[in-house]
Amino acid sequence: MATPAYMNPDRINHLTIHCAATPEGRDVKAATISQWDVAKFGQVSYHIVVELDGSAVRTLADDRRGAHVGGRNTGNIGICYVGGVDRRGVPKDTRTPAQREALRRLVAEYRARYPDIGVRGHRDWPGVAKACPSFDVASAL
Repeated sequence: MATPAYMNPDRINHLTIHCAATPEGRDVKAATISQWDVAKFGQVSYHIVVELDGSAVRTLADDRRGAHVGGRNTGNIGICYVGGVDRRGVPKDTRTPAQREALRRLVAEYRARYPDIGVRGHRDWPGVAKACPSFDVASAL
């Protein structure tokens, strides 16, 4: 596994919300998502994974660059929630009430720490043709 590159925490200016694209209700843990990422990208992708019960599991330090938005990872914190598709793999907002609350709390914490931080979903980045995170971040958070 590659060691993620250093990222100056004073230059964090983006927060991107993702879904794991796992089926609704499947209790996938943060460690499993990180293992998938290492196998696919050679490193952990997300800084925090929000599990079904609302646990916010730190998977990458904020001073390490993730691998979650192609070409836009520097200065960008990635938060991923477990879920995001229905049982057939169709994009769906599957966030549990605990995940909704955890995401609200995390976004508030990052906004307090970095007042100018921009918050968006993965799909809201230019050139991204994905449904991720399967909900409208701007109106929900």
